[in-house]
Amino acid sequence: MAKRRLKRQLNLAQIVMLGTAGTIAAEIFVLTGHAAAIAGPGLVIALLLGGLFSYSIALNYGELATTFPFTGGALTYVREAFGTNVLSYLVGALDCLSSTFYAALSAVGFAYSLGLFVPALPIVPTAIATVLVFVVLNVLGVNNLGNVQIVLGSLLLAALLAFVVVGFVSPLGFHWSVFAPGGSILIHRGLWANLSRIMATAALVYNAYVGFEVIADDAEEMQNPARNIPAGILLSLTLCMAVYVLVAMVTLGTIPWQQLAGSETALSDAAQRFLPGVGVFMMGLAGIVGTLTSVNTAMLSATREAFSMSRDGMLPRPLSRLSRFRTPYVSILAVGGIVCLVAAIGLVDFLSYISSSGYLFVLFWASLAMLRLRKLYPDVKRPFRVPFFPLTAYVAMGTCFFLIAFTATRALLFGAGLLATLTLLYYGVPPLARALTMRVRAIEPSKDRVLVPVANPRTAEKLVHLAAILAQASEDTSICVLTVAPVAPDRVQGMASRLSSRLAPRQRALLRRLLSEAGSRNVPLYTKLRVHSSISASVLEEIESSGDVKLVLLGWPGPLDARKLAENPVKVLLQKARTNVAVLLDQGLQDVRQVLVPVGGGPHSRLAVRLAFEIAEQEGAEVTALYCHCGEQSADELQDSMALLREVIEDELGQVPRRIHTRVACVDSVPGGILAETARQPADLIVLGASEEWASQTRLFGSIDDWIVDQVKCSALLVRRYEPAPIAWIRRTSKGIGNHK
Repeated sequence: MAKRRLKRQLNLAQIVMLGTAGTIAAEIFVLTGHAAAIAGPGLVIALLLGGLFSYSIALNYGELATTFPFTGGALTYVREAFGTNVLSYLVGALDCLSSTFYAALSAVGFAYSLGLFVPALPIVPTAIATVLVFVVLNVLGVNNLGNVQIVLGSLLLAALLAFVVVGFVSPLGFHWSVFAPGGSILIHRGLWANLSRIMATAALVYNAYVGFEVIADDAEEMQNPARNIPAGILLSLTLCMAVYVLVAMVTLGTIPWQQLAGSETALSDAAQRFLPGVGVFMMGLAGIVGTLTSVNTAMLSATREAFSMSRDGMLPRPLSRLSRFRTPYVSILAVGGIVCLVAAIGLVDFLSYISSSGYLFVLFWASLAMLRLRKLYPDVKRPFRVPFFPLTAYVAMGTCFFLIAFTATRALLFGAGLLATLTLLYYGVPPLARALTMRVRAIEPSKDRVLVPVANPRTAEKLVHLAAILAQASEDTSICVLTVAPVAPDRVQGMASRLSSRLAPRQRALLRRLLSEAGSRNVPLYTKLRVHSSISASVLEEIESSGDVKLVLLGWPGPLDARKLAENPVKVLLQKARTNVAVLLDQGLQDVRQVLVPVGGGPHSRLAVRLAFEIAEQEGAEVTALYCHCGEQSADELQDSMALLREVIEDELGQVPRRIHTRVACVDSVPGGILAETARQPADLIVLGASEEWASQTRLFGSIDDWIVDQVKCSALLVRRYEPAPIAWIRRTSKGIGNHK
């Protein structure tokens, strides 16, 4: 199936700022003091080593992301290298969870940081409100996130640049004698003691470099990916390393490392020395901005991972649905809800272990995928090729083992437990889901009757002909032809027996004619007679009495009078029948060879797809599934519309069958486009799903459907899928709000 693609909107400036400002998060403000306690001024060497190690990962990601410029990052590369299996599921799930909970951690960190300036500020509501703001921005388009990141990142870099410049030029700032007392930055005795402390510090600060991964995660939404992705990754990493090293030098050159060891306010303490009064405020503001950029990039990564996993069938299909802004709005809402929940229940610190434990796993397999993809696809076009291959891949994998050796045991144990849990879910959920589905089917009443209410024997044969086709497409389905004898309410009891005897010969004659039609298809058929004061009430009683009616098939009610429409039995059944309803307008329906089904994506349109396919399958016909788009579309938009059309068909039928041909048409109006298609390729039957107007009192199926039926020259089948009232109301309301916006 063609996959729906995200829209390429991000330019190089936005990409660089996503990678840079998303990397320089709040950790640099609290990490400097803790790292200084381990290595002293050797922290600068550790930061350089961490950055240099990161270049091997960055170069690998540059090649992988330009060769496969799709959303998903490491998940995409592992899937391409090793297939869609438990390994790619684990990589994608860990990457998604890591970003999701890091977003929650950053949102809570922002609330705490802001609380230093506004003490009465409630922490949890502030964190949730922050997440919701980025959810809205995310839904409205990734370009909004890119612009916000440019603004926030510029503020962050400006504050840090001012810190560095003033720190170096101020007489109260950096001094070499403070930075390297005794002329050396090595504070321990012996080469191994210094080397081991520097390596441990490098492992501690390494995670502060991983933000450039968001560029690979969101490669599908970047303009000119062949140039901008590697440039964005390398530029952002270089900027981060320069900022980290210079900030650390100024901090440790202003205040002796012994005084800063273990401090969580090292940068603010140094800024207070050479920028008294405004230094603390400036660093506090920079810390707040850093947490916001982290929320932004973490949300972006998590939602794109969820979208990619859904698109590959690893998560529920609705998560890959796109909004009219070409953003994965269901994934955004789901991830945003989880982030808000985690922030609200206070598990952020515990679940933040996913960030450190999961990243090593993801990083290792992405590097290994690099080696395998070079062997699997040696001739594939690679806009950016890693220099010194395969050295970079081996260095990246070696870096993973190095980090594992210096990573906290608790984080590794947590990661191992999480991998085990996700593996159990991968293998355990599908069988449980199948068993639950079978159980639900077992306790639900079977829907195995097509009910054909008839008032006119002349139309009964065509209705039964179509009902037999549909019943033949389903196993163990019978046809019930229901005749209703309407009488006055006060005469129902007295007239029942006389009408039964009077109508019996006519019923038998009708039954003989209909049995020959159903018998040719080996479909069981029987008739029933009901005497009632209301035709529609009688049919509704028949539907409710047994609960086994899967479809009510009616004849078209003829010319529609808007004043009497609400009382028409067909309209009453459309509004009240708790099962699927179809109405046939017969215009000489005989052999069906060509079926047209316009597809919009709603539940009624999906039922139309199913019925059109079932008819075509039994009749050996071809189906044209038509998606009409008002106005012109670009090549990318046409591709996306086609992918959406095929996605709807696959959701309903499990695949796109060979006899269904998909077509996207750019039209001035939807009804005009549908009529134009019937002129381009004449159809024997058009199957239409109801619009939302079927619930109104002024239209039968909707203004578009009613108008089309009035214009087409072929037979038409209009269908309405049953939805419980609350679900239907919620869907119509949300759709109305979206259309209004």
